[in-house]
Amino acid sequence: MADKNEKTVLSIRGMCKSFGRNRVLDHINLDVKEGTIMGLMGENGAGKSTMMKCLFGTYQKDEGTILLNGKEVNFFGPKDALENGVAMVHQELNQCLERNVIDNLFLGRYPKNSVGVVDETRMKREASDLFRRLNMTVNLTAPMKTMSVSARQMVEIAKAISYDARLIVLDEPTSSLTVKEVAKLFEMMRNLKAQGIALVYISHKMDEIFEICDEVSVLRDGNLVMTKATKDTNMNELITAMVGRSLDNRFPPVDNTPGDTVLSVQHLSTKFAPNLKDITFDVKEGEIFGLYGLVGAGRTELLETMFGVRTRAAGRVYYKGRLMNFADAQDAMQHGFAMITEERKATGLYLEGDLTFNTTITNLEHYKTGIALSTDKMVKATANEINVMHTKCMGPSDAITALSGGNQQKVIFGKWLERDPAVFLMDEPTRGIDVGAKYEIYELIIRMAKMGKTIIVVSSEMPEILGITNRIGVMSNGRLAGIVNTRETDQEELLRLSAMYL
Repeated sequence: MADKNEKTVLSIRGMCKSFGRNRVLDHINLDVKEGTIMGLMGENGAGKSTMMKCLFGTYQKDEGTILLNGKEVNFFGPKDALENGVAMVHQELNQCLERNVIDNLFLGRYPKNSVGVVDETRMKREASDLFRRLNMTVNLTAPMKTMSVSARQMVEIAKAISYDARLIVLDEPTSSLTVKEVAKLFEMMRNLKAQGIALVYISHKMDEIFEICDEVSVLRDGNLVMTKATKDTNMNELITAMVGRSLDNRFPPVDNTPGDTVLSVQHLSTKFAPNLKDITFDVKEGEIFGLYGLVGAGRTELLETMFGVRTRAAGRVYYKGRLMNFADAQDAMQHGFAMITEERKATGLYLEGDLTFNTTITNLEHYKTGIALSTDKMVKATANEINVMHTKCMGPSDAITALSGGNQQKVIFGKWLERDPAVFLMDEPTRGIDVGAKYEIYELIIRMAKMGKTIIVVSSEMPEILGITNRIGVMSNGRLAGIVNTRETDQEELLRLSAMYL
């Protein structure tokens, strides 16, 4: 916990923000001191993103003041904030994937030599020094598109630090990191804290909040309902503050009863790296089959290969005895398969569209009256999915960009549910979702299984994979290391299997 006499880096006083008649932030007061890590929690739609967007000038607040080192500021956008020592690392990465690491670090601020030419030697030297100082090993000339999500995340964090920021906001930075990478990030954060840098750490992972944060603040329905030292609170109090009620259990009862085997994956291998090697397993009707493994183990690649978006070298997929080696994603969808990917942008959210467009886009044939699309049918279907998913929004006509990340994820679920798939492939379906919304997603997954849907779910969170599945397949370096019954295993066994082929 920071000393009471330490300087306040960020002070927010009376911040209000409304969209139409909807008050999103209601007189927020928050202080962040130098050399401290402030955790920021709240349900999706509680106002966390809106508050940060007001801080960075993406939105203009309606009332209140923002003080940075005692001086009132009103930034005109993220670039203005960055140049004044306030940086943010977003959960959804927005990088130039065709360019290399160095270009992404210096984008918008290329140094020039005495004759006005971009000084590539200086850029390489400064980038090397930065990553060496952060104890990170990165191929500086590698195009970003060739790097894993976790590696790209670490580059973005390094970029924020390179601006010599005195306040850094980290939005769900560990959502795609391995255990070792999380440990390295936390070590980096502690070093920054020791240098007097203030950090705001937005996360839905309560164990991380207690491990790394000095204080934690909770937003609920646009109000700041709690700020406490982490040592003076506990998980139950945080949950109650976030959702306004106590959750007796983190996971609902897994009371589905799997039937006969309907999905069979036989000797599946991929043609291009990262390679899968001879994957074989079966999944039953109405079963929730988990896939666990370290980042890079091949879990995502397995789902993508099954869904027809990654090239097979060998192997076959059968559903109810019929060959299902799909040519592409459209082929998979037409045969009753659905897939939620780890990154929302890759899952088919059209950021220019509204909720109705995003919910119905994959099933337009269903909403036709004659040869024309029925707007009434589309709006009615969207309203139904909003109700089923408990999506926080004003209505079907809301712009998708007006929703929080977690509520966007609910829209993705609703979009696929409108197709009524028989097989649902889910890659990190609760990534970036708060504890209350997670519980709702868990209930939905179990309810779908009880309806006879066959579900394969990838998760990096061991409590989650152990809390909502019937069986778990553990991946290790592109191989299936083993399959365990969930009720008969534990975290140690999952870790042992995940390291089998390393």
